[in-house]
Amino acid sequence: MRILLFCNDHYHPGEVPINGMAPLKDKGFAIDVVTDATDFDLQKIFDYNVLIMSKCDNISATDTASWKSEALQDALISFVENGGGLLVTHNGTVCGPNTQKLDNLIGCRFISHPDACLVTVGPVKPHPVTSGVGIFCETDEQYRLEILASDIDILAASYSWEYIAPCAYVRTQGKGRVCVLTPGHELAVWLNSEFQKLLKNALNWCAGFDT
Repeated sequence: MRILLFCNDHYHPGEVPINGMAPLKDKGFAIDVVTDATDFDLQKIFDYNVLIMSKCDNISATDTASWKSEALQDALISFVENGGGLLVTHNGTVCGPNTQKLDNLIGCRFISHPDACLVTVGPVKPHPVTSGVGIFCETDEQYRLEILASDIDILAASYSWEYIAPCAYVRTQGKGRVCVLTPGHELAVWLNSEFQKLLKNALNWCAGFDT
C-alpha cells in the first residue's frame, strides 16, 4: 500500500507521526512524507492509496502561512470521491480560516482540548477499524470536535477526568473512505500497541483492503 503522510506544523512536530508510523513500514506499508508544503504538486496525491492528514493549516513548523488552498481542497475531494482513502489524525482536524470544503470532507473540525492528561481510549462498536483493538490509556490531548457530517459512524471514544468524547469515526464520500482518529499528540500514543492496531486497521479500511 502506498501512503502519503502530510505532517509538521507550528504546534505538532513532524517527527511524532513519522516515528509513529515507522513500525508499519515492515508490514507492507510504503510511506512517503511531506513536511514542507511549499510548492507541493497536487497531482502527486493521485499516486497513493491513502493520504494521512496529520498537519494543521501551516506550510511547515517555521512557516505558519496557510497551505490548504481551495485548489488543494478540491484535489483532496476529487481524490476521495474517485476512490482514494483519507486518514485524518489528531491535528489534521484543526481547520484554517478558509478550509470549509476540507472540513466538510473530513466531517468535523477541532474545537479545543484541555491540558494533556491521562486519556483512556476504547472501541464502542465492532467494525473493521476497531477489530482486535483493546482499551488503552496514555497521556494525551483529548480533542473536542464540532461534528459537521450527518453520516459519521462513531467507532471509539476517549475518556478523561473531564469528559467523554468520540475519538474515532468513519464516513464515505463518493467512492472513497474517510477515517478520523483524534488521539496522537504524544509519540507514546502512536507507539502504543493498541493504537498501532487501530492505525493499521484504519489504513486498510481507507484503502478498501478490508473486504
